[in-house]
Amino acid sequence: MIKAFFNFITFLTLSLASLAGAVFLCLGFVVSFPSEKPEKADVIVVLGGDNGLRVEKGAALYKEGYASKVLLTGIDARFYRPGHPNWRERRMRALGVPKKAIKVDTESETTWEEAVNASETLHKNGWKSAIVVSDPPHMLRIHQTWGRVFEGSSKKIILVPTEPDWWNALLWWKNKTSYRFVISEIKKNVYYYAVYL
Repeated sequence: MIKAFFNFITFLTLSLASLAGAVFLCLGFVVSFPSEKPEKADVIVVLGGDNGLRVEKGAALYKEGYASKVLLTGIDARFYRPGHPNWRERRMRALGVPKKAIKVDTESETTWEEAVNASETLHKNGWKSAIVVSDPPHMLRIHQTWGRVFEGSSKKIILVPTEPDWWNALLWWKNKTSYRFVISEIKKNVYYYAVYL
């Protein structure tokens, strides 16, 4: 009887440990799975929190003809002057995107605010579709947030990730940058579910 109980506890412990390990390993796929291939749209929305990769991806999509307008979000209004563009706008222009094609959102500080303000911008300009550019581990939170903000809308949102050297959905835990990003996104997704969704 004691041996059978011990065997059961051992089996249960190993099963739970295996399940926890599998869930942990799959987190990279979970946070990045809503990624899509780009398709023609009215505007390319390049989200803030950028170290340059998002701007580069947005500029590449513009030059490939996926949209005729670019919206840069997450630019701090305290330091922004239209006559003195910030580094992201300067970089976008250096990559071949003309000034007249770039719009700037200086009001958004969070992913939720980016979605809400982008929704208003799309409505004001009569735009029906948008490509949203961010990093792979950010895709799940964008999918949930933008899905909620645009719920019931006819607007089409296409989530396109950057392609950073540090990202591998299977081996995310082996790289410090991707590890921090994924763990941070898991926490933020829980918070967003509790507060916004």
